[in-house]
Amino acid sequence: MGSTSAHTHEGLGRRDLIKRSAALGLISVPTMSFLSACASSDSGSNDKVEKGTKSAKNPLGVNESAPMDFVLFDGGFGQQYAKDAVKVYETNYPKTKVKFTATQKITTELQPRFNGGNPPDLIDNSGAEQMDMGVLVGKKQLADLTPLLDAASVDDPNKKVRDTLRPGIVEMGQFDGDPVWILYYAYTVYGVWYSQKLLDSLDAKYPETWDEMLAVCEKAKKKGIAGWTYAGKHPYYVPFSLYPMIAKVGGREVLDAIDNLEPKAWEHPAVKTCFEAYYELQRKGYILQGTPGLDHIQSQTAWTEGKALFIPNGSWVENEAAKTMPADFDLAVSAPTGIDASDKMPFGTIWASGGEPFIVPAKAKNVEGGMEQLRIMLSEASSKNFTKSVKSLTAFNGGTDGIELTPGLKSGVAALDKAGQNVVNPRLQDWYVALQKEKIGVAGIGEMMAGRATPAETIKKIQKFADEAAQDSSIKHYKHQ
Repeated sequence: MGSTSAHTHEGLGRRDLIKRSAALGLISVPTMSFLSACASSDSGSNDKVEKGTKSAKNPLGVNESAPMDFVLFDGGFGQQYAKDAVKVYETNYPKTKVKFTATQKITTELQPRFNGGNPPDLIDNSGAEQMDMGVLVGKKQLADLTPLLDAASVDDPNKKVRDTLRPGIVEMGQFDGDPVWILYYAYTVYGVWYSQKLLDSLDAKYPETWDEMLAVCEKAKKKGIAGWTYAGKHPYYVPFSLYPMIAKVGGREVLDAIDNLEPKAWEHPAVKTCFEAYYELQRKGYILQGTPGLDHIQSQTAWTEGKALFIPNGSWVENEAAKTMPADFDLAVSAPTGIDASDKMPFGTIWASGGEPFIVPAKAKNVEGGMEQLRIMLSEASSKNFTKSVKSLTAFNGGTDGIELTPGLKSGVAALDKAGQNVVNPRLQDWYVALQKEKIGVAGIGEMMAGRATPAETIKKIQKFADEAAQDSSIKHYKHQ
């Protein structure tokens, strides 16, 4: 999904969809001052527009003449899908005017507005300047989106919005039980990505067990092709296939224990087994030489050039790597390979979750308007428009009928169908940003994948990082309910 305009040196592009995609933001110094300032700001709280009259066409009771203020993150998904949805809002409520702004500087531009008690009505809180969700929730800065979820959907008045959403979307917006603070609009499929054409040329099928994986990698190696590459400079991409593999081997409760920062969670036998499996790829020379020094674009380019067979990634890779991907590449994604028949979950267990987090500030003047704009975006028409233009699924469960799907998108939909209920969604990367990225990702898994630490040393190190985070009173802690 990334577009070229979305890339800068520090990546406002698809490397940041990881941060964005599951609400992983770089917390810069201004963010912290924004948050402390936010917490003390009480001005502007009685400045709400009058509520409108609820009706079948207006289930949220939007004030039909009140202005609405919408700020979008200007990233790889572009602005058009949102502008199109704004037109629908303005058509439905002809007396209103929507102020639409797109920016990459979410914190810089919105900090003064939050501080002044005058935030927008709807925000796509994304990118390198994303505001920290956990802190926003902890400081009571967000409106509960339950009224939106319980409102009638645009396409079927007998169906609530919540009943039209993909698995995990509602839960992802929750931090402590019931209130839903965030609506993730995009839907990302994470897994192992490959060229079906290249796999066919090796006369191989996608491996379902680890012995089969090693055999496929050996076959590739004999042809001068590496089995794997990954974003060595950003090794927090590796969990996109490693975490769901841990769930497959040991059951989803292993990931829940890790998310909950439970003592000894990382010492579970399934973690050890999966770490050892990945370490074996490194030890047997099945990883593209030089991978630890590659960033996300360089590793994807080596992969699209056919130098490596497999790469752990998210579904944005189809758009992001489009410039270097041959027309006949035949992009495909699979759920991670397991160990063997003793795994707790079936082959097909995959990580898929929401991306592009939309929020309605608690102190927005037009809370109902912000929610109504989201209700429109979650219609079949808006969803199809998004999918067609940016090659990504949305949170709306459907919206692909009658669309010519690109190979990667088609494969992603098939992978979700195969997974059924076996979709996992590790919360570590939106609950504990710094822990997941820099500590577990870079200092832990990155060192192991580079061959500089054994699985046993890595597990010990990661458990220590998790214990420190669990004991740090300055961090708000969350638990699976």
